[in-house]
Amino acid sequence: MTDTVADAEVSTSARELAREVLIHGPISRAELGRRLGLSPASLTRLSKPFLEQGLFVEAAEPVQGAMGRPAKPLDVQVDARRIIGVKLTGDDATGVLTDLRATALAAAERPIDDHDPAAVVDVIADLIDELAAESDRGVAGVGISIGGNVADQRVVLRAPFLGWRGVPLAELVEERVGVPVDIENDVTALTTAEQWFGAARGHDAFAVVTVGAGVGYGLVMHDRVVTTPDTGMGLGGHLPLDPGGPLCIDGHRGCSTAMLSIPSICSQVGVALGREVAYDEVLELSALGHPVARSVTDAAGRALGRMLAFIANLAMVDTVVLSGEGIALWNVAGDVARAALAADRDPEATPVEIHIDDAGFVSWARGAAAVAIQAALGRLRLPQ
Repeated sequence: MTDTVADAEVSTSARELAREVLIHGPISRAELGRRLGLSPASLTRLSKPFLEQGLFVEAAEPVQGAMGRPAKPLDVQVDARRIIGVKLTGDDATGVLTDLRATALAAAERPIDDHDPAAVVDVIADLIDELAAESDRGVAGVGISIGGNVADQRVVLRAPFLGWRGVPLAELVEERVGVPVDIENDVTALTTAEQWFGAARGHDAFAVVTVGAGVGYGLVMHDRVVTTPDTGMGLGGHLPLDPGGPLCIDGHRGCSTAMLSIPSICSQVGVALGREVAYDEVLELSALGHPVARSVTDAAGRALGRMLAFIANLAMVDTVVLSGEGIALWNVAGDVARAALAADRDPEATPVEIHIDDAGFVSWARGAAAVAIQAALGRLRLPQ
């Protein structure tokens, strides 16, 4: 499975170069120099190893300069490496095999029946082995995303859905699969993927809101994903949105988790109907006009619109990506959400541009792959 390569240290400037080409490529050398504050000579020196190792390619369309021969823009050679991304939940692991722009080439899934770290590592290793068998050029790295707090992309400090604290997950998985492994909070990883490869590519400021088992919030400002020591605490899941709404598990009335999460929506409809209902059934009933389901999804839509208005007003972004395995809510409550957003926003403010990423768990896994791509390009891959 392992690439026949060894790691080498890469300077901060080289890492920044790799990042700019990955996000913005194909990009001219002149623009790269402007963005990074590098002279043409420095740019040539820094880009040479990436070109020699096949990580960069000179794009076909030349950029005509004011003088001299046309300069070919730089881009990432997307097929130079294969990456695996794995998204963990309390119930299953979803994985994708990708290229260097996180395009999913193969996907697989495994149930998680035992939350003991050793048992989960077995599931992850089995999933990675299946996906690696689909690669014709080895695997350069593995990214794993998880709901919770992560330290140094190595240790899971806290993962409520799995009941974990202080699990050295990267080390445990590396021992099994023999390639570099990096761990990241799932919303942070997804936000990175949306910035680099998704609907928000090219935006230097935007927000991500995820709806699923919980509610997540990610933010990019000045072309950087915002992280703090509290990243992974799920703070975006407890914004107060409806004083008359249900309680979340922590006792907050009408917070974003209580109003928008899949378990809460299913519970509200199930209690009213006197039976268990699945999320897909709730959405189907709502689309058919069932009064109970419609009432719950409309309330969720209003709460989502208020949340979007809070984010746009306070973070002062005008682009939001909606994602997560529960975002099909938008199909039945999008109009209600837009109306609530408009009601809580100054009519003269810039309209909020909303992008829907409805790929579900594949998007989460692509986010995990983005973490590994970032790490792989931060380590020059040199032949042995």
